[in-house]
Amino acid sequence: MLSMLRRAVCAVALVSPLLACHAQLGMNRALPEPVPGYVTDVPVFERFIALRPTPEEFRRVYPDVTLVLPGQIATKELRLNNSRYFAELDEDGRIIGGRFQ
Repeated sequence: MLSMLRRAVCAVALVSPLLACHAQLGMNRALPEPVPGYVTDVPVFERFIALRPTPEEFRRVYPDVTLVLPGQIATKELRLNNSRYFAELDEDGRIIGGRFQ
């Protein structure tokens, strides 16, 4: 019984720091500086999307781009200036892709 307890304590001691690091990675990662206006540098924008930002991070970095999330209602006017991004989300609610429309 004592041996099992020691193993459990050791497992918790080993796993706890890893979980703490994993939780902090998402919160402390460096984001690009805010980009005013609409998206003109598409390769830079695509690199940002590759970081899998949250909707809040997207709005912080691209405050002038309208972010449309799945399930949100949006008008269907045609925009050719990369001012509205329809995002695709993963199971954690992070942006993994999308399209301008």
